[in-house]
Amino acid sequence: MQGKKEEDLQQALNKVSEVGIDEVGRGAIFGPVFSAVVVLTEKNKSTLKQFGVTDSKKLTPKKRKLLLPQILLLSSDYGIGQSSAREIDKLGIRVATELSMIRALEKLKVKPSELIIDGPLLLRPWNGIQKNIISGDSKFISIASASIVAKVSRDNLMERLEKKYSGYLIFKNKGYGTREHLSLIKKNGITKLHRQSFLKKSDLI
Repeated sequence: MQGKKEEDLQQALNKVSEVGIDEVGRGAIFGPVFSAVVVLTEKNKSTLKQFGVTDSKKLTPKKRKLLLPQILLLSSDYGIGQSSAREIDKLGIRVATELSMIRALEKLKVKPSELIIDGPLLLRPWNGIQKNIISGDSKFISIASASIVAKVSRDNLMERLEKKYSGYLIFKNKGYGTREHLSLIKKNGITKLHRQSFLKKSDLI
C-alpha cells in the first residue's frame, strides 16, 4: 500500500503544472520587448529551485546563461514571443507587451488552464484564468524561469545587433537609455530599431 501511495504522489508531482509568464525590455529605448512562458511540474520546480533559479535580475549574466538549458530541459513546455520597436511605436508599450506575451503563449502545445503573470497588469487579450503576482519572479519558480528565458533570449539578440548597429554600445546597455547610449544617439543619430515614441519623451527627436 505504501508503494501505491508513493506512486500516486509521484504521479501528482509529475502532473501538476504551474504556468508562469514574464517580459523583459519593456523600459528599453532600442529593440523589441520579449516575453517567455514556462510550464513546470511540481517536481521540476523544486529541482530548478535547487539549481538556483530565482528572479533574473538577481542573477549574473553568466549564471542566467548556465540556467537556461536546465530550464528548457526541465520545462514541460515553453514559448518565446517578441514585439518589435515599430509595433511598440504604433501600438504603445502595453499593447505591444501583451502581443509579445500572446505570441509566446501561442507556441505552447496545450493552452494553459491557468496563467500566473509577473506584475500588476492583466493580460487583456487572454480569455483564460490569470493571476497577477507583484514581484512574481521572486515568488514563483515558473515566473522566475520565464524571466530568465526572456532575458537571455533578448540579451543574445542584443549581442547580435551590436555588430549591425555598432556605435551605440548595444550589448553593454542592452538597449536601455543609459546616459552613454543617449549621448551616442545624439552623436550618431537614430536607427530604425530605436523606439521613437520613447525618444520623444527624452527630447532626442
